[in-house]
Amino acid sequence: MAEKLVIVSDMWGAKKGLWITSYLGYLQQYFDITFYDSQQLANLDILIQTEENVHNAFIEGGTDTAVSHLLKKETEPCYYLAFSTGATIVWEAAKKGLPVKSLYGVSPTRIRKMNDRPNIPFHLVYGANDEFRPSEEWGDKLGVEMEVMPGYGHTLYTDEKIIKKVCMDLLQEVTQIAPQVKKKVV
Repeated sequence: MAEKLVIVSDMWGAKKGLWITSYLGYLQQYFDITFYDSQQLANLDILIQTEENVHNAFIEGGTDTAVSHLLKKETEPCYYLAFSTGATIVWEAAKKGLPVKSLYGVSPTRIRKMNDRPNIPFHLVYGANDEFRPSEEWGDKLGVEMEVMPGYGHTLYTDEKIIKKVCMDLLQEVTQIAPQVKKKVV
């Protein structure tokens, strides 16, 4: 039976998320996948979808609403792959008891404002050119390691090379692929 993987979108949800199909293409044969659109989780209905409007809607209560909804929807431990705002939602939900086997978060910049971390296994990836990624000082203070990809910005998760890397990392973590042992013929 395949492991369950919950994927949570960035702040744009499915509206600007054609890149998400690449993740699904790689992962759907290995996982039982549930996808959440962050805007739908947050009950956002924004008439004019500018970056500022969407971002403010999450800051002004949308993230908290999304956390509450995710806590109600997901009650069994599973794996999470989440992007930007979506990863912040999972991060916060995990601190409130969301059962998480592991979180693979790409570009969750808002967590830099948090003074605590969830007690779950997680892997965080950021672009080196993302001006809002958490500082090394923040990471040291909370005991959080971050993988930083040179040459990428905030939306690195939409790049095909990063998509392949993330999918391979996830598959390796979940399947724990052991190296083939060659038998010696005597």
